[in-house]
Amino acid sequence: MLWIIPYLFLTPWLIGLLLFSTIPILSSLYLSFTNYNFVNSPNWIGLKNYVAMFTSDPQYLQAMKVTFTYVLIAVPLELAFALFLALMLNKGIRGLGIYRAIYYVPSLIGGSVAIAILWQQVFGEHGIVNQVLGTIGIDMPSWVGTPDYAIWSIILLKVWQFGSPMVIFLAGLKQIPQDYYEASSLDGAGRWKQFLHVTLPILSPIVLFNAIMQIISSFQAFTPAYIISNGTGGPVNSTLFYTLYLYQNGFGNFQMGYASAMAWVLLIVIACFTGLVFLTSKKWVHYGD
Repeated sequence: MLWIIPYLFLTPWLIGLLLFSTIPILSSLYLSFTNYNFVNSPNWIGLKNYVAMFTSDPQYLQAMKVTFTYVLIAVPLELAFALFLALMLNKGIRGLGIYRAIYYVPSLIGGSVAIAILWQQVFGEHGIVNQVLGTIGIDMPSWVGTPDYAIWSIILLKVWQFGSPMVIFLAGLKQIPQDYYEASSLDGAGRWKQFLHVTLPILSPIVLFNAIMQIISSFQAFTPAYIISNGTGGPVNSTLFYTLYLYQNGFGNFQMGYASAMAWVLLIVIACFTGLVFLTSKKWVHYGD
């Protein structure tokens, strides 16, 4: 009977997993095949929600386009900036712990409502960004109020949240033996070649991990788009993120069946992107063996 003791300790977690994860997930899968509006009982309609997404809902396709643009631009920029700062902090400067803590702060508060409101003001028509640009003779409209620039203000907010991948990169850089750099320098390799042929190959598993984590979080981005656009996805649907449109359908239009179907499509999209990264990693990720 000793075999049951570990499961007794796991019982609270298993109950939580069942009540707060498994049952809601299965319920949303069922609701995705129904027409449900919170008031009436779910009405089974089969695949109509899924068909409607791609055939009769232009806003859905716009939400997909905006989200893909955000992910494909913001994630590489964030990782590149995080790696650059990690390389700078890896120079053995004094007070490294203080700098590391300061640079990590944006990751802690960047996803909050307060920062999104602040960002809305900073990139507004009379915000500090336009004031600085105005001093050098560059007149810009409101970043968050212009369709061509609104998405870029949210991308910059994502890049600003570089702290988490930066700390992970920095931990990886600390594990690279100095012998590799000394040997490569004897062979005539400069800093750029050392970065390409020593640092990046050894750091590639960490690059893979950070890329996967940031791709997943970027597809789930909601708060910045909701706050900056006042919940509309504007101007002209230029910030209509997938999660924001899902929220509008589920809690604004009370189309919970349609919103559940959107959630499952998002899950499939994230799984496909993650799988694609893993498949391509065979060509550029190098492990110790």
